[in-house]
Amino acid sequence: MTVTTQRPVQADDSPYALSHLDALEAESVHIFREVAGEFERPVILFSGGKDSIVMLHLALKAFAPAPVPFALLHVDTGHNFPEVIDYRDRTVAQHGLRLHVASVQDFIDRGVLRERPDGTRNPLQTVPLLDAIESNKFDAVFGGGRRDEEKARAKERVFSLRDEFGAWDPRRQRPELWSLYNGRHAVGEHVRVFPLSNWTELDVWQYIERENIALPEIYYAHQREVFKRDGMWLTAGEWGGPKDSETVEKRLVRYRTVGDMSCTGAVDSDADTIEAVIAEIAASRLTERGATRADDKLSEAAMEDRKREGYF
Repeated sequence: MTVTTQRPVQADDSPYALSHLDALEAESVHIFREVAGEFERPVILFSGGKDSIVMLHLALKAFAPAPVPFALLHVDTGHNFPEVIDYRDRTVAQHGLRLHVASVQDFIDRGVLRERPDGTRNPLQTVPLLDAIESNKFDAVFGGGRRDEEKARAKERVFSLRDEFGAWDPRRQRPELWSLYNGRHAVGEHVRVFPLSNWTELDVWQYIERENIALPEIYYAHQREVFKRDGMWLTAGEWGGPKDSETVEKRLVRYRTVGDMSCTGAVDSDADTIEAVIAEIAASRLTERGATRADDKLSEAAMEDRKREGYF
């Protein structure tokens, strides 16, 4: 008797198998819909950065042809890149969205916050964020954080419970098995939700390419006046740069991530198309935040400390 063996059927052999981008998209869409069913007043953190842009794109898909049932919230440091703010405002107008702006400058003017000596305002975002959540009674807050960005974010659940002070306690986080998410929370508490948790920077860019999503131009290589500080190319601005000892020069650069101008560095790059950006990221061995965010270098546990205080 002749025994024949057959190769096991692989998932990719099925005409119904999802590509890895389709699988990530389906997971994120499921999370948006789950939140819509469990919570009363969700809001999407939207800065005009690439992750929040992809997150909004997924939300639009999740509820089409109906409008997105959530408002947007931007914690505005006042030191934003003009290109990004212009993009934010155009997007809000294009889709008829509601935008709440929590301004760090307002809290400084009222004496609630004080400027830092280094001019950086990213660490000052926590108070305006928590104030906006409390005053608007938001019970779920979507953020664009991904686990590949930074070790503190790698600890996050998709549904991240925050206490009545907005603080994160890793010991109170719940298991998430079989895509089952527990949104239960007490009065005064809220949940941060991260639909892009399982995405990587490369996934985000490949999805942007596939979906033909427009981004602010600073994500692509362009000539820009910058100066060097602590190993990073920073853009001059009212926040306090450059110093007398720092020389401004024009370089071909792009931004991998976008935040406060005072702590977000550009990288030397000639990647002026999405294909070139994807190739550049695929070859990189540095995370985007590790390479370009000074606020994450304040201490070994800078991000985790801020999360415990109520940060994103």
